[in-house]
Amino acid sequence: MNSLPLSVLLFDPEEGIVVREPPGQGEGWWAGAPGAFYDKQSRRFCLTYRYRRPRGVDPDRGGEFLIAESEDGVTFRDLWRLTKDQLPSPSIERGCLRRAGDGRWHLWISSVDPEDQRWRIDVMEADAPDGFEVSLRRKVFTAGDLGIEGIKDPWVFDEGPAQWMVVSFAERAPGAEDASAHDLHHHADAYDTGLILSHSGLAVRMEGHEWQWLGTVLPARRPEMDWDGYSARIACVMRTGSLYTAYYDGAIGVRNHYDEQTALAVSHDLRSWTRLSPDGPVLKSPHGTGCCRYFDAVEAEGMRYIYYEYARPDGSHELRVIRRPL
Repeated sequence: MNSLPLSVLLFDPEEGIVVREPPGQGEGWWAGAPGAFYDKQSRRFCLTYRYRRPRGVDPDRGGEFLIAESEDGVTFRDLWRLTKDQLPSPSIERGCLRRAGDGRWHLWISSVDPEDQRWRIDVMEADAPDGFEVSLRRKVFTAGDLGIEGIKDPWVFDEGPAQWMVVSFAERAPGAEDASAHDLHHHADAYDTGLILSHSGLAVRMEGHEWQWLGTVLPARRPEMDWDGYSARIACVMRTGSLYTAYYDGAIGVRNHYDEQTALAVSHDLRSWTRLSPDGPVLKSPHGTGCCRYFDAVEAEGMRYIYYEYARPDGSHELRVIRRPL
């Protein structure tokens, strides 16, 4: 990760360029959850994203996950597509694509496990970003392994001698300790029940070793009191001088957990984070639900490209990018 001045990370999201439009109009129709990577070897941008449809509209929820490629970071062509029935899963969410030092590509994906209806994370490897074989995916984390109610939205980066992963994970909220598995998972999304809190977690691994779960690093605070009281999800991490800075999104309660807005947090060690705007988000859409979430940033060819999911006036979400000189 390169060093970034903190001041350049704030901008007007309305100025972004639309990269992908939603598959339909109105609430519940989304194009977003972007994950960005700039491949220095090919000098091309790679983008992961998902399409989502409202429940009951086939293929509903996160039905499609795609990898796209671009030479300019704005105009993308799709390379690879995964549908939820290939897993099979009730829904797919955010993924993360990276190229390792040996040239191999790694794709981490999050999906609902049909065995217990809880979100999980898997990984695939391939020689090219259009060469992933779903049948060869391997488990990284399941909720059952960690004693939690869901784990998703991986974002992976190298720092020092290790590889790190930030995730969104769900644990039972205070007062919901006696909730049944049916209460939490009957519709395959514990995040939508109001019985959990959604925190940011951290994992680490050394080359050749398994991932080690480190636990909560940025917790949700007080539901219905703080703007990020129900959920606090680190979307990406950057270097800003001697600190790490994260874009993170949050929601006050279960009613708007699909329409998070974004703020900044800083850390000196990746484990303890300080919110820079505890009283409210700093990046949001003026339209619809105000949703502005799932930020990711890359540097290439003297420019910074920041991708994000953004609410339209009709309540649907589109995928945008904004470019700024370094």
